[in-house]
Amino acid sequence: MGARVFISYSHVDEALRDELEVHLSMLKRQGLVDVWHDRRLVAGDHLDWTIFRELDEADVILLLVSPNFLASDYCYNIEKGRALERHREGTARLISVILRPCDWTHTDLAQFLVVPKDAKPVTQWPDRDEAFLDVTKSIRRAITELGAAGKENGEREYVKQDHEAAAGRADVETLPRSSNLRLKKEFSEADRDAFLFETFEYLAKFFQGSLEELGARNESIESRFRRVDGDCFTATIYRNGEKAAGGTIRVGGLFGSGITWLGNDSGQANTHNESLSVGHDDQKLFLTAMGMPMGGINRDSHLTQEGAAEYLWSLMIGALQGH
Repeated sequence: MGARVFISYSHVDEALRDELEVHLSMLKRQGLVDVWHDRRLVAGDHLDWTIFRELDEADVILLLVSPNFLASDYCYNIEKGRALERHREGTARLISVILRPCDWTHTDLAQFLVVPKDAKPVTQWPDRDEAFLDVTKSIRRAITELGAAGKENGEREYVKQDHEAAAGRADVETLPRSSNLRLKKEFSEADRDAFLFETFEYLAKFFQGSLEELGARNESIESRFRRVDGDCFTATIYRNGEKAAGGTIRVGGLFGSGITWLGNDSGQANTHNESLSVGHDDQKLFLTAMGMPMGGINRDSHLTQEGAAEYLWSLMIGALQGH
């Protein structure tokens, strides 16, 4: 029997939890893990009792950390609190997964190793699949080190607490069931358009904020952010008063269905050096790049909005960094 993995998360982050479970599929197929979270509760289950039982029987406890996780009294105080106790006792392995930027470094989680690599939040990776792959590798290492996957007859080294007696609850037999209940999501043209225009607005804010911060950190740098119209903006960087880099970002530039990048601040339409288009798999929408610039991103990469912003910014800032 595989290692029992308990996932603690905010329901606001359910879509990200679903993506993580997709990446755990090979571990499940190999019989290395049995994943539990509160969506596996069935009618008749006592909420607190069942969660406490699963927490105390888990070999690995994943905390999916985000602003909503930290804001949840139940996630932060109860589930995180018990997870830390078991980790310190050596009866379970705690793994904190930083999903979204938040103030986790001022919590007691800062004492322990977090994932993904360098504690970079999952949503800030250019390709979210790479972030979850990094998380999955950490989970695989953890269960190997614990030796949980090789235990026979379901034997585990953990301390059980008799919550059933404490709750005064009679044992209720429930049917076993899979946690693999995820269905393919359908994305309409309206969904794709909404994602496209939301991405464009995010890019505008990202570039404006990045230009301001770049100038604040470097005395020799001045910048200009200009909205040409509702579908286009330009960005310009000056070093010691001389133009050093520029870019034009336009939505709808790729046959009306994408976002284009031009490596100067002319605001010119109908030409570009890179383009992004909206794609999807069975769970999420993402952006793919044509990969036109030398050293550009892989065309197969699935970019989040944050990843797209970082990629286009790297095309502009690279001129100042000697790339």
